[in-house]
Amino acid sequence: MEKRRATWQICVERTLAVIKPDSMDKAEEILDVIVRSGFTVIQRRKLHLSPEQCSDFYAEHYGKMYFPSLTAFMSSGPIIAMVLARDQAISYWRELMGPKNSEKAKLTQPDSLRALYGTDDLRNAVHGSESFLLAEKEIQFMFPGTVVEPTPTDRAAHDYLSRYVNPTLLTGLTQLCKQKPADPPVRTRITITTITTITIILEFGIARYDDE
Repeated sequence: MEKRRATWQICVERTLAVIKPDSMDKAEEILDVIVRSGFTVIQRRKLHLSPEQCSDFYAEHYGKMYFPSLTAFMSSGPIIAMVLARDQAISYWRELMGPKNSEKAKLTQPDSLRALYGTDDLRNAVHGSESFLLAEKEIQFMFPGTVVEPTPTDRAAHDYLSRYVNPTLLTGLTQLCKQKPADPPVRTRITITTITTITIILEFGIARYDDE
């Protein structure tokens, strides 16, 4: 018989998202898609980068043939920078964006943002961090002073639940039990339903089980 070990994990990750100059007229539509796709917009700002700032932001691309065109395009107009949060935010955001080349995106992922709002591999509507390290770097670039902490796992997550979540749940359940509605059976059903819901959230929303 296979055993399963509970690995506690707070399922929240952050990434940087940028709406590029070519899609600013569709910004509200793109934001609506982002929210409906399960992301929370933690921070948001509209800004206009200088060519020098764009060179710093895309420093890892320095020396590539497209670098001058990239920095010129990204500094050609305003952009919207956002910090997005959800479970596996980096991978889910990259999936929602689609392939870098908008023409390829139209063929392979026609519902992606780059397929819907981009025109080529440069004017491709949106930008997203490729990894946690790049997300940390890019978020700090667009939002100076922001601290991007790694997702707490195992003992750290368990300690977080014990310190912050469980006391709040205990207080809420205690107050619920003290209530005296006119219909006692209703009270009992509500209490049982609430406890069951909380148990499901704690088990499946936060805990991830791995086979040993």
